[in-house]
Amino acid sequence: MEATGTDEVEKLKSKFMSAWHNMKYSWVKKTKTYFSRNSAVFLLGKCYHFKSNEPSELSPDGSHLDIVNKVISGNVEEFRKDFISRIWLTYREDFPTIKESALTTDCGWGCTLRTGQMLLAQGLVLHFLGRAWTWPAALNIENSDSESWTSHTVKKLTTSFEASLTEETEPKVLSNDHKEALKRDCDDSEIRDEIYHRKIISWFGDSPPAYFGLHQLIEYGKKSGKTAGDWYGPAVVAHILRKAVEESRDPELQGITLYVAQDCTVYSLDVVDRQCSSVGSEKADTKAVMILVPVRLGGERTNMDYLEFVKGILSLEYCVGIIGGKPKQSYYFTGFQDDSLIYMDPHYCQSFVDVSIKDFPLESFHCPSPKKMSFKNMDPSCTIGFYCKNVQDFERISEEITKMLKSSSKEKYPLFTFVKGHSRDYDFASSPLHEENDVFSKNEKKRLKRFSTEEFVLL
Repeated sequence: MEATGTDEVEKLKSKFMSAWHNMKYSWVKKTKTYFSRNSAVFLLGKCYHFKSNEPSELSPDGSHLDIVNKVISGNVEEFRKDFISRIWLTYREDFPTIKESALTTDCGWGCTLRTGQMLLAQGLVLHFLGRAWTWPAALNIENSDSESWTSHTVKKLTTSFEASLTEETEPKVLSNDHKEALKRDCDDSEIRDEIYHRKIISWFGDSPPAYFGLHQLIEYGKKSGKTAGDWYGPAVVAHILRKAVEESRDPELQGITLYVAQDCTVYSLDVVDRQCSSVGSEKADTKAVMILVPVRLGGERTNMDYLEFVKGILSLEYCVGIIGGKPKQSYYFTGFQDDSLIYMDPHYCQSFVDVSIKDFPLESFHCPSPKKMSFKNMDPSCTIGFYCKNVQDFERISEEITKMLKSSSKEKYPLFTFVKGHSRDYDFASSPLHEENDVFSKNEKKRLKRFSTEEFVLL
């Protein structure tokens, strides 16, 4: 009876906290995001310019411009479509109860798991759809902040951009046969892309069967001493994502693997071993790999000397973003302008969506507007991610990043390094690709325990 009473108290407590968090995180603070009209904007390797020759109003400080309402530039539409096309994963409520708990929401504690999901989702988008992909319906999304991205502005910008194109070039007349051929190719390509778009989102569904859903990630987190309702740091999430990718059984996911750097070191042959590992009894083609590097950008505060390196990383098309944030909040960083970082915010509670049904709604998985924060406000603990489609790609990327690390480092030692050879060659125990009895090796558990005590507390 006593145990039953305790369980009832825990359930009531959980329901009360869920109700409080749902109320707290279901409100969206209506703040405009301002962008400079004189500086380039980078979004996961893509560069956009908003400069306009027409006079327009500035923000109160006189130096920034409301990107939506004021700037008239074709590039604004491309930027907005590109940003909205990234997969947005936020707090959810009323999903199936998490195993061994009474929780049906992750409000208040799951933000780093959500930012980790967004980073992994971007890697899968690169893998299956490519960096040039954008969601055709992106510009149809209504923004929660009606004062920012308005349909009137969208129409105004589109009309202006189309008019400028009309003035510059004469329209080409295509034959009916050519039109039909283009339409068929376009339709086939769009159908394929939409299938993968939905499939990627379904892998992150908030139900136990989803490979990268919250329920599965929490199960892997238990092996490192975490439970549902605990706070997770960027490094711990990186290792949880690796295990989730390893354990996924979808045939579509057998062509990609994930590697987590050890103590700020990427061991090249360990990465290649993962890429060349066989699937089943037959040798598979070289796998793509996502490389996650947990780092600290300073001591208690972020060292501004790392700013140029972080900007350089986010300027690369094979970068899949950064799991980071500021103290007590985790964000998914996707780009920058000047000294401000552009991010997607998971701190918004949305209703559960059953991704197992056909044609489930996609709108809540795409963020209608970007947010910005100064680099100096960023917490030093973060995890950087890259995508390499094959071994040759990894070798090229490791060389490019090594040069970037050397040129940007004002310290004696770079932020992280690529080292030739295996980790075992340097007296580190190399974790096996698959372990039968335990998800994390002893050395991984030690590292995760250290990370969990060093990292900031996240809400």
